[in-house]
Order: sequence, then C-alpha cells, then structure tokens
Amino acid sequence: MTSRDRLLALVVAVLWGGNFIALDYGLGQFPPLFLAGLRFAVLLPVLLFVPRPKVPWRWLLGYGLFFGTLQFAFLFVAMNIGMPTGLASLVQQASAPFTVLLGALLLRERITPVQIVGILAAVLGMLAIGWHRAQSASLLPMLITLCGAFSWALGNLCSRKANAPNPLHLTLWIAIVPPLPMFALSAMVEGPTADWQAVATVFDSPTGWYAIGGLAYTSLLATIIGSGLWTTLMGRYPASLVAPYSLLVPVVGFTTAWLVLGEQPHPIELTAGAVVVGGVLLGSIKLTRRTPQPEIEPEPAGASPPLRAS
Repeated sequence: MTSRDRLLALVVAVLWGGNFIALDYGLGQFPPLFLAGLRFAVLLPVLLFVPRPKVPWRWLLGYGLFFGTLQFAFLFVAMNIGMPTGLASLVQQASAPFTVLLGALLLRERITPVQIVGILAAVLGMLAIGWHRAQSASLLPMLITLCGAFSWALGNLCSRKANAPNPLHLTLWIAIVPPLPMFALSAMVEGPTADWQAVATVFDSPTGWYAIGGLAYTSLLATIIGSGLWTTLMGRYPASLVAPYSLLVPVVGFTTAWLVLGEQPHPIELTAGAVVVGGVLLGSIKLTRRTPQPEIEPEPAGASPPLRAS
C-alpha cells in the first residue's frame, strides 16, 4: 500500500472508532433496528444526484445486505441489550480474520501458516472474552456482535467482487437496501408506536439532540466518508492486506468510551483484547518472497564486444 492509502486507512479507523460513541447517543433516543434503518434512509435523497455504480446488481445488493443491513442490525441490537461501547468496537474487529478466511475459501486468496497461527490466536482471545462475559451472564450481546462482524466480512468480499469504478457511488447506493427491511423488522419487533414516539420527541430533551448529532455522524462521517474510503481500499488491494487496519478501530473505541462515557474495561478483557489484536494483525500479514535475481557473469578481460548486425 502507498503511504497515502495507509493514511486513508488510518482516517477510516479514527472515524469508525468514534462512531461507537455516536451509536451510543443514537440508541439513547431511537430503538436499535429503527436507528439502523434511519442511518441509511437519510442518505436516500442524495441518490437523486448520484448515478448508479456500474457494478452487477448481485454485488450491490449483497454489499447492502451484509455490510449495510445485517452488520448494523446485529451491532445495534447487541449494544442496546448491554454490549459495552468499547468492547463492541473490539469484538467487531473479528471481521478481519473472518475476511481472511472467507477470502481464502471463496476468492481463493492464499493463507500462509503464519496467518493461520494469527487467526487461531485471535479466536482464543475471543473465547477468553466470551468466557469472562459469560460469568456475568452477558454472553449473548457478544455473540450477536460476532454475527455483525461475520456480516461485515461477507460485505467486504461483495465490495471487492463489485470492483466499482467509483467506490463512493457504491457506498451511497447500498442505502437502497437497509431501510425497508430494517423498518419492517422494527415495526414487528419494537413496535411502530415506539418508533414514531422516538421521532416525535426527538427535540424535547438533550438526549434527542445528542441522538441527532450521533445520527449525523454515523450517516455522513462514518458511512459516506469512512465506508467510501474503505470500499476504495478494498477494491484496490487484496482483502487480507486492507483488513488489518480495522485493528485500530478498537483502540479509538476503547479510548473514546473511557474519555466520553467513563467505561472501565476489565483487565481480563483488555488482556484478551490485546491477544485478539495481535492475532488478527499476525493473521493478516501477507508474506512475500523475494525472487532471486540471476547472477550475471563478468566478461573476461580483453574480450571483444558482441558483433551487431548492420
């Protein structure tokens, strides 16, 4: 990757790490499934001025389904039922080993023994976090967050297969997928009364204003800019080369959750989280061998130069 693209990947990590705070604010006002649909519904008017990306419909819809719909549905529900903000930013990065494995299975990308060791280490770290969370009867939010990470990995592969000429157009156009199923599920599970009451009372309290700010952040900064840059990088490089940069997301997520929300992660979770990050980083390394250059024998002294055809 070029230095410029590494910087862009860093920008994505910062935007996505701060996005978990925005989601926490949004969930303080809106039901989770309704918020997940609202996140993309506010982008639909923009599509009037953006041409449809020249990619097959199956990859556009697949990216919208896995990355835009299922990932955030699982994540929002998990956070709403007790998944801490900082820990959610960490567990969500299980998408990196998922991406590497799926890339090998579905796209025939090669996995080295070093990557296998890293993936196993990341899995062990996740199991340690799961064991600790199970002691406090809160394992379910973590499992739901892992489902969101797996959906993210599937979305990564769809965006890579789409190979959009203009990745920003692809990022914007996936907004046609999540709103309808999200709003339908929200009406059935959360109830239409709760949805519209949240909208009607959004300006009545500071919580509502925070939710509007969180919605603006997650829609404009995290989705348009963050996801747009991520889609660009996923289309430009192998999935296993881009995925490791998501490891910076939990660093930002834990830090902002501590500074803004006062969350204190347990030492066991921090230790296991370090194992996860290290394992995913190791599992995403793509080793390359240098091709030996053929040795050129020196010409003997006094040798005449080769004759040229006239």
